[in-house]
Amino acid sequence: MLAAARSAVCRDLAENTSLLRPLVDRFVAGETLDAALATATELTADRFVTIDHLGEDTRDRAQAGAVVDAYVTLLQRLADTGLADRAEVSVKLSALGQALPDPDADKIALDNARRICAAAAAAGTTVTVDMEDHTTTDSTLGIVEELRADHPWVGAVLQAQLRRTEGDCRALAGPGSRVRLCKGAYAEPASVAYRTKHEVDLAYVRCLKILMAGQGRPMVATHDPRLVAIARRLAERHGRGPADYELQMLLGVRPDAQRALAGEGLTVRVYLPYGTEWYGYFMRRLAERPANLAFFARSLLTRS
Repeated sequence: MLAAARSAVCRDLAENTSLLRPLVDRFVAGETLDAALATATELTADRFVTIDHLGEDTRDRAQAGAVVDAYVTLLQRLADTGLADRAEVSVKLSALGQALPDPDADKIALDNARRICAAAAAAGTTVTVDMEDHTTTDSTLGIVEELRADHPWVGAVLQAQLRRTEGDCRALAGPGSRVRLCKGAYAEPASVAYRTKHEVDLAYVRCLKILMAGQGRPMVATHDPRLVAIARRLAERHGRGPADYELQMLLGVRPDAQRALAGEGLTVRVYLPYGTEWYGYFMRRLAERPANLAFFARSLLTRS
């Protein structure tokens, strides 16, 4: 599935068949900003959202600029519609120029991210910088550090599957720091990452203990009920109330559990992606969980 995510042939097939639409619509809030805002309005009745304008591995500087413009427009719309107090944005640096074949790629990505952060500050909301594959980790964390000089609320994402992440959690667990801890959705070599589910789960808990004991704001990104329960116990142990950490889940995954947790008074934030560049994101969602593939198969059988 992860190999298919990089295949132009598979992408063309996926984008030109209606059979995928039921499943794509489950995980992606449409291709337009209006569709994303409609979904955000519905979700923020009881939850919070972080909105991702989909795109990654941008190889053209003008395209990276267009992504920035899309985020600036999105943030202005969040302010205009009164959603900014319950919605933030997530950005991938590779969509902002980090992957450009240019020796100044990191600077280009940083400058573009600064524009988005300035727009978020004006709208009264925040930005979380997504993490991508392990080859970008140092660059991404360096850019986050630069952004936090002016915008200390910028969130960072760490992936528990990487062997280095416990150290990164310690470095980022200071006052005011916002850290989203996820398992990781990229195929990584064993030299840098844990490979089995058991190893990743154990690493996730070790990282979570560091963040919950720290002075920042842990953002617990998992759909695993057992890990959610552990997070809640750790939060209680460290004197954290429902407003002192977040549970984060993806659009379309365990929506009933999201509503139930929010109904208990917990802070639940939904990762809400939208845009025409949905293919890579969608394929990683299929690769993550066999249940997603089963849902896809049922959709095809139903349509046939």
